[in-house]
Amino acid sequence: MSRQFRQVDVFSATPYLGNPLAVVLGADGLSDGQMQRFANWTNLSETTFVLEPDDDRADYRVRIFTPTLELPFAGHPTIGTCHAWLEAGGQPRTAGVVVQQCGAGLVPVRQGADGLAFAAPRLLRDGPVDEATAVHIAGILGIGRDEIVDLQWADNGPGWVAVLLESADAVLAVQPGLTDMDLGIAGPYPPGSPVAFEVRTFLPNRGATAEDPVTGSLNASLAQWLLASGRATAPYLASQGTVLGRSGRVRISQDEDGTVWVGGDAVTCVSGTVLL
Repeated sequence: MSRQFRQVDVFSATPYLGNPLAVVLGADGLSDGQMQRFANWTNLSETTFVLEPDDDRADYRVRIFTPTLELPFAGHPTIGTCHAWLEAGGQPRTAGVVVQQCGAGLVPVRQGADGLAFAAPRLLRDGPVDEATAVHIAGILGIGRDEIVDLQWADNGPGWVAVLLESADAVLAVQPGLTDMDLGIAGPYPPGSPVAFEVRTFLPNRGATAEDPVTGSLNASLAQWLLASGRATAPYLASQGTVLGRSGRVRISQDEDGTVWVGGDAVTCVSGTVLL
């Protein structure tokens, strides 16, 4: 049967400069196998399927698939799915706040003048990385161990290790080898720059290393670490995708209660129906 479909560019107000996401609306009735097969066919980093919630506090339920597996949570799919749901006529129970149900639980998404923003989920794992792993990561990144300013586990679903380098230029210069773990690296721009940090992410992909254009989940956990450690102050703007010819922008803010919000623009590039 035909189902509504959107392909959304996330973390960019300009089409084709962010991170694309495929969204299937009205996906109730699809099997796990059908969802995984379609996600494999789109071959995007993530494809989402919007369903009726089974928690009466949620506005919709989403399942998030890579080409090979399902994720409990991911950042750019959260922003992009919410954008597509609202564009298709979705009305949140509470004005200005959409509540998404996913494998990681309930995730609030705020609607504001500067776009959508989701509350960063609690980390499943944080804390220091052992020295043997740190040396291994330096080897993956093709840099000296002494070039890593700091690093820690920053796992909020995807199993990120967050790595801080000395500068944005150092981040842009990295040429990684084969990775066997999900890595996010960041480096600061000089004070007074319009963007605070340059961010990149590297993931294992079928025997190779893939670089993600713009990564909401990594920016969420990275912000929690940088803000808590005093290396950043909110609000700030992060840039990602530069090496790939993209121009992703991720807005980080923080409430008085410490909640970190990850926001950005989204624009629909393809709209229609798919047979599923």
